[in-house]
Amino acid sequence: MLREIDAVRVDAVWCLGDTVGYGPRPNECCDVVDNRADYCLVGNHDLVVIGELAVSEFNDEAAAAAVWTAEVLTPESRAFLARLKPLGHVEGVDLFHASARDPVWEYVLTEEAATATLELADAPLVLVGHSHVALAITADDGRISGGPAPGGSKVTLEGRHLLNPGSVGQPRDGDPRAAWLLLDLEERLAEFHRVAYSIERTQAEMRERGLPQALAARLERGD
Repeated sequence: MLREIDAVRVDAVWCLGDTVGYGPRPNECCDVVDNRADYCLVGNHDLVVIGELAVSEFNDEAAAAAVWTAEVLTPESRAFLARLKPLGHVEGVDLFHASARDPVWEYVLTEEAATATLELADAPLVLVGHSHVALAITADDGRISGGPAPGGSKVTLEGRHLLNPGSVGQPRDGDPRAAWLLLDLEERLAEFHRVAYSIERTQAEMRERGLPQALAARLERGD
């Protein structure tokens, strides 16, 4: 994914959180995001791993992965995650890990949740993560429209929009490829991208580390 980003020569990289949580290389992920992201949020998985939230909030598989991640996390990775916030404002864009109503936990997957975040946010463009589902939502005269945004989707950023880039590491929209979003704030254009990667290699590393089989298996399904 970073190679594809480099190929289009972006000016900045933003991360919406959950740098760690499910995968087999949490410290490497922290290193890469710390070095490459110009702005980064903290997610609920990050907060559980560093002890700011209780692991009991998770289901069994997510909890097991969080406990393992906390055990292998280096002091440097822990310090990186500890200095992040779950919301921010960059270049006229509002960023939330989850939502404006609850920046840590709320999934924006319904019209009601999208409306609430757009009403509470100030910027015309709002970015959210957390759900692992790429979304493009438009607000026009109080009416909400839009929905899932498959790879290749393009959005002209006129009016107000709520976008979710999708997930790099564990997409949940039926497409197992890594997801990212390209924003051109001058041309007012957003493009949704998907990148194939070696799912089998990641699954093998998860099994080697004793992470839950269900988490490894879902990678190939994109759910």
